[in-house]
Amino acid sequence: MVRCHLARLMGEHKMKIVDVARETGLNRNTVTLLYKETAQRIELDALDRLCKLFNCKVGDLLEIQEDYEKN
Repeated sequence: MVRCHLARLMGEHKMKIVDVARETGLNRNTVTLLYKETAQRIELDALDRLCKLFNCKVGDLLEIQEDYEKN
């Protein structure tokens, strides 16, 4: 399972969903889905914009959780 750490990064930078959407140009719904970890897919452009905003690498934003078991 892939975990998204957007909520943690936003907390560290004291940003709200609307702030991230405004700063990146991403749709607010896209940011919300990533924040709540309910997104089914993410565009590479969105990853690029988020990494630039938070000055981080993709691995800081997304993580594969190893102990996840498929049903």
